[in-house]
Amino acid sequence: MASTRYELGLDVASLTAIDMHVHIEIDGHGHVSLPQDLMDASSKYFKAEERTPSLDAIAATYRELNMAAVVFTVDARTRLKHEPNSIEEIAEGAARNNDVLIPFGSVDPLTGADAIDRAKQLVEDYGVRGFKFHPSLQGFNPSDQRYYPLWEALQQLGLPAVFHTGQNGMGAGTPGGSGIKLGYSNPLLLDEVAADFPQFQIIMAHPSVPWQDEANSIATHKSNVFIDLSGWSPKYFPESLVKLSNSVLQDKVLFGTDYPLITPQKWMSAFADLPLKDAVRPKILKENAVRLLGLGS
Repeated sequence: MASTRYELGLDVASLTAIDMHVHIEIDGHGHVSLPQDLMDASSKYFKAEERTPSLDAIAATYRELNMAAVVFTVDARTRLKHEPNSIEEIAEGAARNNDVLIPFGSVDPLTGADAIDRAKQLVEDYGVRGFKFHPSLQGFNPSDQRYYPLWEALQQLGLPAVFHTGQNGMGAGTPGGSGIKLGYSNPLLLDEVAADFPQFQIIMAHPSVPWQDEANSIATHKSNVFIDLSGWSPKYFPESLVKLSNSVLQDKVLFGTDYPLITPQKWMSAFADLPLKDAVRPKILKENAVRLLGLGS
């Protein structure tokens, strides 16, 4: 049976915001995205209210809020020995809800040439609009040149990629952090990738604590690097990030929640209290994403 290829269906002008960071944690058959111990640890870390809403339920939530959302999962099959949720199903679900959802793909860099082939298939056959990577969870150093053919392929496809940076809710509070290594999420590793692939649009996910100054510097220095604000309540954002988001990074910072770990309602409530200029808020909430994702008319 032929796949249902995603096509954009957003009424961009009517949207109040575009959430750049939403996880699909369960598929239509009840398969969850992570091994149970990691699901439990991250739920405890984030105090998540509802950990596994369905894709259609997520679409309904954002439709009610008059927002759009970028949705994805993480393919870490090699490192976790756990099959990811079906990215094809996510893309088809987004096609079914293309008035509010934008699908990103994910491939496991440890699978080598197969990752490149799969990335091309997800774009060509399913219409994904970007990719999601989690170096710590997937167990790889993005600056290692063995992964450069993958970055070259994504650069040629012309689509952005979100990379987890900074602190990790995955494995938090477990012995050895469940073997997850924080250093792979140091944004300085992405600086090398951004320098060597200047047309590759890189989104550093989250306030990059404990490397926030490094992330600020990279996003300021390289026009192809952005920061999404997911994974933290805005009331806990590092002061340097808030200050620069109000000035030199106002065109480089993107609204993101990490839903279902943080709800858009809670994020927006805390965001309203940040000392940001009136002209900056719509850039962060929507305009920067429209430009980055090529959603303009």
